[in-house]
Amino acid sequence: MLQAANDTHANPHALTPIERRATASLGLIFGLRVLGLFMILPVFSLYAHQLTGFTAALMGLAIGAYGLSQALLQIPFGMLSDRIGRKRIIYTGLVLFAIGSVVAAMSDSIYGVIVGRALQGAGAIAATIMALLADLTRDSVRTKSMAMLGASVGLSFTLALVLGPLFNHWIGVQGIFWLTAGLAVFAMLATRFIVPDPQQSPVHDDAEAVPGQFGRVLHDRQLLRLNFGIFALHVLITANFVVLPLLLRDSLHLPPAHHAWLYLPVLFLSAIVMLFVIAMTERRHLHKPVFIGAIVLMGLAETGLWFFHQSLVSVSLLLFVFFTGFNLMEASLPSLVSRMAPPGSKGTAMGVYSSSQFLGAFVGGGAGGWLLGVFDIGGVFAACAGVTLIWLIVAGGMQAPVPKKAGVSATPAG
Repeated sequence: MLQAANDTHANPHALTPIERRATASLGLIFGLRVLGLFMILPVFSLYAHQLTGFTAALMGLAIGAYGLSQALLQIPFGMLSDRIGRKRIIYTGLVLFAIGSVVAAMSDSIYGVIVGRALQGAGAIAATIMALLADLTRDSVRTKSMAMLGASVGLSFTLALVLGPLFNHWIGVQGIFWLTAGLAVFAMLATRFIVPDPQQSPVHDDAEAVPGQFGRVLHDRQLLRLNFGIFALHVLITANFVVLPLLLRDSLHLPPAHHAWLYLPVLFLSAIVMLFVIAMTERRHLHKPVFIGAIVLMGLAETGLWFFHQSLVSVSLLLFVFFTGFNLMEASLPSLVSRMAPPGSKGTAMGVYSSSQFLGAFVGGGAGGWLLGVFDIGGVFAACAGVTLIWLIVAGGMQAPVPKKAGVSATPAG
């Protein structure tokens, strides 16, 4: 069936050498792409005013533009990879990503950066990478491999928020875009020389979107609640980072080069709390209370940032509260979608979920920029608090998932 199956192994639930190589290399490619997309998130609003045609609304659109093209293209690209080959789609996506990075790096107008970011998002290879990983792993280890892939995405996102301010200090935002193009080229080389070639590429309904399952998935109320959840979560994170760099620099007088040293302990400590809570949740089957609690945490944080963003100490504490809730959701939502998906529809459910995530980033960037221009920083935090209230109402009817069997883990959302 696949190359990994040719390796005999005493433990069917342990990864073979080929499976370890496939998981590590595809996690690297996925992680490099996430790193390239998000390193500008904590710094772009500090740079955008230098661009011709700048407005706050267009700045927000530039931050979130990748989300729209990625939401529109990632499922079609995944399906196309069934017909013309996984690696061809990955190469195409990485080329588009590199071109978008170069366009953004060379642009002196906000419109050019918007085009560049949209091209970055058009390199929508998340679904294809997951499908290729499914080609190269056995059913017995696929969930484990997908969880490892998801971990690489989470680590890359965290690194991006810390490394973005540092690279901005060293090479500037244009330099970050050039670096991102270089990362894309490196990912192409890794695809060519490190990622194994699959013997065949069948459709995997546990890892890919299947056209015949869309109606079933889109009419499932529980999945719709979760899709709204990931949409709202990425509205919040993107809108927050439209204004946070400006708040830290202009209102709290924290030099941009020092922003990384605020994000690092906040992200590290919130991740530790998240791991503890997730472990407790699995042992005691507290999924719905923890889910609702995470939304409440983010709502309290946004409300606090609305009223108390004049102190560096209060902002730091409120960001810790926000990222605790954010990390809980990022870790929990993919697993909940995987558990609640109808039989044979897991891959389709994950595809719709991922598209909802990217669409949330687009809306969060555009809306955050517009709100900043009309209402200033406080208005953005107030709107984010409103989003959490709507999310809380939507999530109220959520059913608690069936406790999972030992050994089952989350699948990455992409």
